[in-house]
Amino acid sequence: MKIILDAMGGDNAPEQAVLGAIEAAKATGVQITLVGRGEEILSVMRKNGIENLPEGMEIANADDVVDMHDDPGSVIHKRKNSSMIIGLRMLAEGQGDAFVSAGSTGALLTGATLIVKRVRGIRRAAMGPAFPNKAGGKTVICDCGANAECTPEFLLQFALVGSLFAKKNLGVANPRVGLLNIGTEDSKGTKLQLETYPLLQKAHDNGLINFVGNVEGRDVPMGAVDVVVCDGFSGNVMLKTIEGTAMFMGSLISRMFKKNAVSKLAAALVMKDIKAFKKLLDYRTIGGTQFLGIKKPVIKAHGASDALAFQSAIGQAVDAVKADFSAELEQQLAKMKEIAND
Repeated sequence: MKIILDAMGGDNAPEQAVLGAIEAAKATGVQITLVGRGEEILSVMRKNGIENLPEGMEIANADDVVDMHDDPGSVIHKRKNSSMIIGLRMLAEGQGDAFVSAGSTGALLTGATLIVKRVRGIRRAAMGPAFPNKAGGKTVICDCGANAECTPEFLLQFALVGSLFAKKNLGVANPRVGLLNIGTEDSKGTKLQLETYPLLQKAHDNGLINFVGNVEGRDVPMGAVDVVVCDGFSGNVMLKTIEGTAMFMGSLISRMFKKNAVSKLAAALVMKDIKAFKKLLDYRTIGGTQFLGIKKPVIKAHGASDALAFQSAIGQAVDAVKADFSAELEQQLAKMKEIAND
């Protein structure tokens, strides 16, 4: 297995990308290709006292870099020699099994769509992060930002691809799929939700998904569903609200334990649990978000990724390659099309 990494993407590239990749190679033994400015990558190695790359690692030179301010629609032509575009082309040509980048989300999505291509039948690729819930599992948000405006057909496909992701990548036998809404009644919501609901119900009746109805935002972190379906705008707002709330609660807990000598003693007694709680909510241990619906795994790492985050993103890419469900997704989409025409 070979993972291609955009060594120049992200706020802390190339140093943190290179260091994270080296640690990932040592930990997993997976082959990794660093795509980027070769001299800068070598400079990072010299700076950190690294004489040679681990066995199975190599450098593919790319002279240009996609800037965060570049127009996503033009990067394929204007930045064709960039680390991101060259890496995506390598993936499409079979020179690797997955691609990881912490660069521009819009440029990466556009490049993945036009170069690597979508699974046949998929109208739009979606971002499907899986975050921990109270029930002890993870909930997939599909979509969380790739498609701000959606049609009922898009949401129907998000339900299918999100369900397959939960099965193959998270090991959920029969993922519960919910439609994000302002109430659980089937009469609630805007035109988008009202038109999507019967499509999801029909897919459920035909055994394609396990649709359990509408779900409110407050119930998502509680583990009410395994996959929540929504347009990218609503999903992004919900995800960032959950992240912000977690950060707020974390700061309150920290402040509480520092209040006085007694609370500091209590903190020392539960420090192991506090660290486990922080790790659970740390984006660096998750790594990134896979673009669901693309033929081969493309992982978007956080723009502020450090070495640990890059290492986690590479690990996520390895898992995505092992759980590949593109062929099954294509079959399910064909079946869904048949049902729609009945």
